[in-house]
This record gives sequence, C-alpha cells and structure tokens, in this order.
Amino acid sequence: MIRARSTVVVLTSAMLLFAAHTARADVRADEKARVEFAGMLGRMFNLFGGKGAREGVASTVAVKGNRKATLGDTTGQIIDLGEEKVYDLDMRKQSYKVTTFAELRRRIEEERKKAEEEARKEEPSQKAEPAAAPDQNKPQVDVDFDVKSTGQTKTINGFETHETVMTITVREKGKTLEDAGGMVLTSDMWLAPRIPQMREIAEFDMRYAQKLYGPMINGVSAEQMATAMAMYPYLKQAMSRMSAEGTKLDGTAIETITTMDAVKSAAQMAEEAKAKEQDDKPKTSGGVGGMLGRFAAKKIQRKAAGGDDAAKPRATFMTITTDVLKVVTDVAASDVAVPAGFKENK
Repeated sequence: MIRARSTVVVLTSAMLLFAAHTARADVRADEKARVEFAGMLGRMFNLFGGKGAREGVASTVAVKGNRKATLGDTTGQIIDLGEEKVYDLDMRKQSYKVTTFAELRRRIEEERKKAEEEARKEEPSQKAEPAAAPDQNKPQVDVDFDVKSTGQTKTINGFETHETVMTITVREKGKTLEDAGGMVLTSDMWLAPRIPQMREIAEFDMRYAQKLYGPMINGVSAEQMATAMAMYPYLKQAMSRMSAEGTKLDGTAIETITTMDAVKSAAQMAEEAKAKEQDDKPKTSGGVGGMLGRFAAKKIQRKAAGGDDAAKPRATFMTITTDVLKVVTDVAASDVAVPAGFKENK
C-alpha cells in the first residue's frame, strides 16, 4: 500500500513546495491517504481492495538529510538520495529488497512502452477517456490555472484550516476544452497556517524526482506512472503547472481531495454517438432469443467500457484523498534506517 501513497506524493509535493529555501530540517509526519482509480485505469490497476480502499492507508513519513522513510503497518520504503537506492520493506517478514535508481529507470521505460502498446490495442468502443495522439503528431497545449479561496473554515486534526480550490485545465492550443477535449485537475485543499518543516518532505520528493527520471516522476511505481502517462499524456503538463503554481499557496495542506478528469473532444462524442446508434438498431434475424442475447451482450460490453460514463464527455479517472494527522521535528537516525533484525532478500 506504500505504492498507493506514492501516487499522492506526486501531487502533494507540488502543493507543499515553496520557492524560498532555508537550511534543511528534520521532520516526521503521520499521514493517511486513499487512491481510487476509475475507468480504464481502474480496470488495469485492481490494486486497492479491502479495508485500505474504504478507509485509506495510514503511514509515518520521516525525512532526515538525504533519507526519507515511509512506514506502514505491513510495508515500508526508504529512499536514499546519496546511495541512489530504494529499500522496500516487508514489515511482517522483517525483510527488505534493494533497488537502484538505474533499475527503476529501466522498469519505468519498459512499462511505458508496454502501456502505450496496450492503449493502442484498445477497441474504439472501449476508449472511455481521450487517448494521446502519436508522439510525432502530438498537438501543442495551453494550460489554464485558477485558484480560489472559498471563505470556508473548519478544524481538521487539531489544525485550523481554510478552504482553497485549485483548478488546472490542459487543452489543445487555440481550442476550447469542449471542442478538443483534454484534462481537468481539481484540488480541494484545506490549508493551515504554513508549517515550514512540511516543506522538507516536498523538497525531498522533488529532489528524488529529478535524480530518478526528471520532473514529476517522483516515487510512483513504474507500473502506475508509465501507464497513467501513456493513457493520459496531458497528466504531465497538469502536474508540472501545479508544481509551478504551488509557490503561491499561503499555507500547508492538511486535507486534500484531488480529482483528475479526462474530457472527450466533440469529435469523439460524435463518433461514440454514431457507434451507439448503429448498435441500437434492431436486427431482423435471430428471433426473440437472439434479440435478448444481443441485448445482454451490449449491456456487458457497455459495463466493461465504463458503464454510463462512456457516454459522458467528462469522466474522473483518479481521485486522491490525503490527510496530515500530526507533524513533529524530532527525528532520529533510526527513523530513516532499515529496522534492526531485517534481512535482505537478494
């Protein structure tokens, strides 16, 4: 479940990172995160079942120097920027596995190619979300940004917060979102007065991203990031803009609900409407039994393709909810080290 939280890191890092830089400080935070995939991504990443999917996954995040540890009940991860290694921990078996940054880069590239190939194989009737144009014909994009304070306040986990909503829209250059399709990323944030130490976690994540594979890759698993980027090419532009605008936020996000919506173009909607019209035409052969069989088959096909969302111009493909429960600055070296007694799996 640490992988689920790593997806959140990509987004919350941008929201917590500020331009000014001070001397590095230690920080430890208790957090809770829940990631939900929908649509095609949900079908490909059936990872989050059971209690964790319903209630979220709690973890403790600690940063000290060039090391960051993210520890949960059953799994954990330690990132060492100096060694360029990632330690994945199995808390139950008291064991760990070491992966180098170089190996992670190789996996990411392999999974990216695999995801692009899978996306190409998808039937047109099953493409519930706008797909990428081929790399050699990729359109230029405009990125629109908006941030508003709603004036709402509430106490969350002992922090006094106010609500701010950030919206980022990525669309084809010179065209409207409705005409050409695109992506909308919305973050509903409840901000407490700025907690300087929390910036250390965000800055570590950004340093990790740069060392590993470039902007916005961060600690996301190779499978999730490569597939998401292949299926939703506008995702990178949206998160890059969020990173650039994150410096304007006045406070630290205590609770954040981020939704990512894919928007179909007018041409895609027209094509789907035409295909549906053809599917809905009555067939003259096969009798009542044949008609019922075809009706059942269509219902199953529509459900596999995303249900009612397949006919809608806008569909949410990912929702991320994250909460900061507690923040402390007392971090020991043991907090970011492999626990005593753990054995390496080679």
